[in-house]
Amino acid sequence: MSAVKINDLKIFVSMFLLLIFFSCSEKTADKNSDAKTEEITLIGLSEIGGQLGYYRVIKVTKDSIHFETGKTSTKNHKEWSSAIKPQSWKNLTSSFKIRNLDSIKSSPSIQPIDGIDESFQIKTNKKSHVYVNAQSDIHYNQFTRFKQELLKIIPQEYQ
Repeated sequence: MSAVKINDLKIFVSMFLLLIFFSCSEKTADKNSDAKTEEITLIGLSEIGGQLGYYRVIKVTKDSIHFETGKTSTKNHKEWSSAIKPQSWKNLTSSFKIRNLDSIKSSPSIQPIDGIDESFQIKTNKKSHVYVNAQSDIHYNQFTRFKQELLKIIPQEYQ
């Protein structure tokens, strides 16, 4: 065999092996992502607006909760953070039905007319959802249950 044919053969075999290697690894990655079910990783709630500049921001993850509240007009600010128990996280996330998250609709902002906007952010391992003033949606009861569970965790002085 000539030297050109051997080099061509080496290149062909190398490309063939690389093709097999990469195609196998992608299929393995796809199987791993499909096998994992969608679950909530973060829930955020914020209420912001009004003439006094009221705000309340809550972020909850699997192991912690962070809470801020205050009024910008009086420069009043309170902050609280804590670890949460796995059962508390389970109670908070059980408020939501993941299959309904895509169908929830937001409403227009009411801040321009001196209102307070309520925003929810729900992150899963596959998607992120943001809702503003979803009180008129038929699935809003999920948010109401979540807020009731939050009241059980947040100290009375911050509510």
